[in-house]
Parts: sequence; structure tokens; C-alpha cells
Amino acid sequence: MTTISASAVKELREMTGAGMMDCKKALTETNGNMDQAVDWLRKKGLANAAKKSGRIAAEGLVAIATDGPKGAVIEVNVETDFAAKNDKFVDFVRQAADAAMHTAGDLDVLKNAPHASGKNQADALTDLVATIGEHMNIRRVALLAVSQGVVAGYVHAAAAPNMGRIGVLVALESSAPADALAAFGKQIAMHIAAARPEALSRADVDSSALERERAVLTEQAKTSGKPDAVIAKMVEGRINKFYEETVLLEQPFVITGEGTVQEAVDAKAKELGTPIKLGGFVRFALGEGIEREEKDFASEVQAALAG
Repeated sequence: MTTISASAVKELREMTGAGMMDCKKALTETNGNMDQAVDWLRKKGLANAAKKSGRIAAEGLVAIATDGPKGAVIEVNVETDFAAKNDKFVDFVRQAADAAMHTAGDLDVLKNAPHASGKNQADALTDLVATIGEHMNIRRVALLAVSQGVVAGYVHAAAAPNMGRIGVLVALESSAPADALAAFGKQIAMHIAAARPEALSRADVDSSALERERAVLTEQAKTSGKPDAVIAKMVEGRINKFYEETVLLEQPFVITGEGTVQEAVDAKAKELGTPIKLGGFVRFALGEGIEREEKDFASEVQAALAG
């Protein structure tokens, strides 16, 4: 019997997009002949995923999973909104979110985590690509955890329980009762979904982004022709406004419309009789940062007719 090397399996997998075990079986069945193995996979319908891999997948689902002091959020992409509603896709995303709870927020670990099928998550998704016929991708994962307290979550535009177009996790460190913390944490998460903060506190603001903002504001203020001392005060005032817009703790709390998020946290801590600290947050919006292909329908029709 021909010995099948790991490198050969890897090469075939990269060529076809088929699962690892399927590639090994194909090479075994064809005595290690790479071309014949590709044909074997194609005949079995297992190489379809390779043809899909170049397509842009910007639809899909963001999903969260929470369990007391820990929570995970993932984004799994697919090409069309129609496919994102497929029950098999939804089921895959649900169990992938559960698996993400044990990955320390590492994408490679998630892709190699076990799937109910007996394969890993990446190979199970490859099989799903062959079934549904669209390119799919486990794009990103994040994990939050606290030593004492809760990680609360919220999903906006939910398509299924804990799955939708925006997923938010927020960590609350406190000895307060978990139920009360979770309810308040959901309100903070809803605020984050709407207000899109970029940092938790002033200390967390990216220094280069702050300097760029300061430089722009300084140049704008100079056009006023005012003395340098006045310009300096104008810039600081606008920097404070920048913080109000981008720093979570300084944003106006949209849930009540009164005070800042920090003031809402302080008020809740007083109500519950124990300190509460926001330890961090994560906000995933479906498809953010993905360059979507702009299609010219008229040109596509002309090209089809010409062909």
C-alpha cells in the first residue's frame, strides 16, 4: 500500500478545498496520484469548495455565546443573505460559537476545534460549502472573561437566538448578583451596538489616532486667526468632544438618555451596593472591513450575450 504523506494531504487540500480526511482517502484510493485524487474528489462532489474560495463572502452571521464570567463572539461569512438563513448554516454557526468558548479567542484554535461530525470546524465548513454551494469562511473570534462578575451579550438584528448582524460582549467585574449584572450588562451592550465606541477609556485610545486627530483640529483652529493660547483651548475642547464620541465610558448613555455610561455604571453600583467595573467590550458588525465586489449588471448581461 502506498504511504500517504502529510504534505501530500496538505497539498491536495489546498488545491481542492476538500476536508483533510477526504483528501487522505482520495490519495489512498488513487495510490498517491495527485491528479487522479483531484478527479476522485470532484466525482464525489467534494472539490466544489475550491471553485468557491475566490468569491467574496460578506454576508453571514455574527453569533455570541455566554456562560457566567465568560463569553465568545464569532463571525462566519457566506456569499448571500439567502444562504445565511439556511438551517444547516445557522446550525453550524451556533455550535461554532459554543466551540469558541474554549479557544481563548484564537481563530486557528477555533478552526481546529472538534465539530459534532467528528471533523474539525474548518473541515466541517468545507463540507457545508459543498452542500450549499457558496464560499464560506470563519472570519474572526474574540473571547472575554472576568475572574468575578459576568460577561453579558447582545445581538442586534437577530436572525436566530444569539445570532444576527451585530454581536456585542461586555465584561462587568463585580461581586453583585449575576442576574442583576447580566441585565445591566445587556443594556451596556445595546448601547455599544448603537454608539460604536472605539475604546473603553481615554487610556485605551490609540495614541497615533489621537495625535492625528489633534493635528487636524489644530490646523482647523488656526484658520480662525485667533491667538495661540485661544487656539490651544479650542483644540482641547474639541479633543474632549472626540473622547465623548469615541470612548465608551464618556459617551452619553443612549438607553436612558441621561448622563454618561460611567455615570450609569456608578449609579448601578450604588443601587446594588458594590463596585462595578467595565473590564472590556467587543463589537462585531457583519462584513465590516470586507471589500464588497461592485457588480455592473448591464455589463454582465452584455458579456453573457457576447459569450
